[in-house]
Amino acid sequence: MTEEFLYYIWQYKLFTKTALFTSDNQQISVLKSGIHNKNAGPDFLNSQLKIDDQLWVGNVEMHVKSSDWYLHNHEEDTNFDAVILHVVWEHDAAVFMKNNQPLPTFEIKNFVDDKLLSNYNRLIYSKQSWIPCGNQLKNVEGFLIDNWLERLFFERLEQKSVFIKEILKQTNYDFEAVLFQLLAKNFGLKVNGDAFLQLAKSLDFVVVRKERFDVQNLTALFFGQAGFLEDELENEYHAKLKIEYNYLKHKYGLKSITKNNFQFFRMRPQNFPTIRIAQLASLIFTHQNLFSKLMDINKKEDFYKLFSFDIQEFWKTHYTFGSESKKSAKKLTKSFVDLLLINTIIPLKFLYLQSRGSVDEEEILRLIRQISSEKNSIIDQFLALKINSKNALESQALLELKNNYCTKKRCLQCAIGNNLVRN
Repeated sequence: MTEEFLYYIWQYKLFTKTALFTSDNQQISVLKSGIHNKNAGPDFLNSQLKIDDQLWVGNVEMHVKSSDWYLHNHEEDTNFDAVILHVVWEHDAAVFMKNNQPLPTFEIKNFVDDKLLSNYNRLIYSKQSWIPCGNQLKNVEGFLIDNWLERLFFERLEQKSVFIKEILKQTNYDFEAVLFQLLAKNFGLKVNGDAFLQLAKSLDFVVVRKERFDVQNLTALFFGQAGFLEDELENEYHAKLKIEYNYLKHKYGLKSITKNNFQFFRMRPQNFPTIRIAQLASLIFTHQNLFSKLMDINKKEDFYKLFSFDIQEFWKTHYTFGSESKKSAKKLTKSFVDLLLINTIIPLKFLYLQSRGSVDEEEILRLIRQISSEKNSIIDQFLALKINSKNALESQALLELKNNYCTKKRCLQCAIGNNLVRN
């Protein structure tokens, strides 16, 4: 038995509603369970009860054993002076208040259906190796799962919004500057994301705004800030960028980061940080009002068109500042744009519309459903359990489900777990 399950039983009144008695045979009627308190103090606030026809309004404290009251030193805490009922699974000791009167205690285990407890134990203490309900998922209606995944997708959006809000504060709520930092981070992917974000943060976006009309200046600015222009190379293009960057560095009083922050090891050439930096510079140059364009677009194919731009000629025959390679356009792939949509554009659009009080959830849902499902080990494991991810909404929701519910065994807060416990 856990206190979490006790909270669940009490909050949703999953116990016999009639003929309730305290440990000393006082009759109880629960009018209002109260508000679950997740901060310090009693577990439920502003509960309303009748004890032997006397109406009480106050707080309820819950423990697995009544002796836990003393184990947790509640008798020394004034926050517990307004407790009107002690709800326990097992009554093993009397608890007295400051006036030496016994605190009314409700031993709830005798009023809970055995099936409810059995369902809970089967879920929480399951030997299923991957997720607690893996063996039982087949018993849950698809309609319930679909609705829950939709809610989980928005939970994931809210989680991503926390990070974006921090950047908004740092940039004095400049959405265009935030877009630049988020794009940079996502151009770096998982391996180089932090280094790319550091690169973006090393520049006041005012500088980017001033230089974005010249692709050579912008490229020099990005590579210089990333530390890639510090070496002496026998390369005419590198030398030109270096000269330009030294001028910009002096003009704006810039301080570069080190190129050692960027990883090439085990990276595919198209994901080399040099290629991604060059692509980022070309993107910012190509679309002078990128933020407003992204906020106005709602169709996947239009995003693909917007992110189809030419990289500088040098990079069509190079992956680094070193030796030449076979010529290729080095366009952003659709799968890469999908990642930008999932991790940058849709979360930013959601937060931007939210800040204006004009969020259209259906519009967000239509957009995310246009994007293909992500492919990773978590999605594969769900597929093995007959949960098929048909689009990015469902893959994002399944990631949220696994990481923030299944792994943490938050089954009682999960719609799927809730259904399995109650049925």
